[in-house]
Amino acid sequence: MASFENPRTRVDARREMVEQQLKPRGIRDERVLAAMLGVPRHAFVRAQSDPFAYEDRALGIGAGQTISQPYMVARACELAELGPGDRALEIGAGSGYQAAVMAQLCARVVAVELLPELAASAARVLNELAIRNVRVVRGDGTRGCPEEAPYSAIVVAAGAPEVPTALLDQLAPGGRLVMPIGPSELQELTVLRKDTRGTIAREPHDACRYVPLRGAGGWTDHEL
Repeated sequence: MASFENPRTRVDARREMVEQQLKPRGIRDERVLAAMLGVPRHAFVRAQSDPFAYEDRALGIGAGQTISQPYMVARACELAELGPGDRALEIGAGSGYQAAVMAQLCARVVAVELLPELAASAARVLNELAIRNVRVVRGDGTRGCPEEAPYSAIVVAAGAPEVPTALLDQLAPGGRLVMPIGPSELQELTVLRKDTRGTIAREPHDACRYVPLRGAGGWTDHEL
């Protein structure tokens, strides 16, 4: 079991996460790797999970939700091709960790979270870390955040059988939407690209299993 009492140990743990977990599994984007190295994942987990903060696994954050494993966060950010001038939308803010990573890669992140207690916690931690280019919105992520649309990239951190129409509508021409698509037991991390005519092309990538996307355009309780 790791101990993170020494701040230096935490930096070493993040470096090991990048060198021993992310690079060997194929994460190549140097900007993404630098963001993963720079964001303190331990700040976004519960106290009892602190010793496991830099292991490559999902961890419970309360309310039946999880913080995604580091590889999936890095992979989603890499597939989203986030650029320094981009405005991005994240659906399923959870603890705020993925939004913090995205904030290192683009100009602005709007992170939508359905559960009020998680939205409040994510906003608090982001503020404590002085990450100022993230806006946390409490609401139904399947409806997106139309007042700040369009978005160059949208990253959905929850799985559903299909992409909510509202999210595709809020994706800018030339934009990328990354989402786990498929049944509740297993999804494929999929990239959807919108061309200048509004045509959508799909690229299936990694097999994965995320928490279910809730809301008007997601799963209902009786379907799970």
